[in-house]
Amino acid sequence: MTRKFFVGGNWKMNGDKKSLGELIQTMNGGKVDSNVEVVCGAPSIYLDFVRSKLDSKFGVAAQNCYKVPKGAFTGEIRYLIQVIFPNFTDNVKDWSKVVLAYEPVWAIGTGKTASPQQAQEVHEKLREWLKTNVSEAVANSVRIIYGGSVTGATCKELASQKDVDGFLVGGASLKPEFIDIINAKA
Repeated sequence: MTRKFFVGGNWKMNGDKKSLGELIQTMNGGKVDSNVEVVCGAPSIYLDFVRSKLDSKFGVAAQNCYKVPKGAFTGEIRYLIQVIFPNFTDNVKDWSKVVLAYEPVWAIGTGKTASPQQAQEVHEKLREWLKTNVSEAVANSVRIIYGGSVTGATCKELASQKDVDGFLVGGASLKPEFIDIINAKA
């Protein structure tokens, strides 16, 4: 079964209208693989601005705001990740809307990325867990994405792994290299 590649740009608490406008121009002007679903998580105060300026081929989701000027802060408004506990799986009505993200704590914001083999091993184990605890159909269809210092330099090798179905990208989603990350599977 082929799973559509998914890339989430987790802009967190970064940006203002000027810098986000520049990023949006870069994204709108970039050639992106149409076989990739892309969603950008903007600070909630800029949702209308981002949705009105960002090309409709990109999805937009919300981040909430803390009382901090800017930075790599992810708030309580989440858009991509459903946490799965054994007693939670029974409550999921539509698994096609679920995207799981694996983010090793030691890689978030550190500049360190899991090796492709490490990411594959964890993604494979997550898929096995879904098969055992939910169903084989769900295990084969749910997209499991990797997060944790994904960059233009690391994305192609990560994307080549069988069970890596995309990325949750932090800091690099605020740079022109985000287009390269979106196109990593191409």
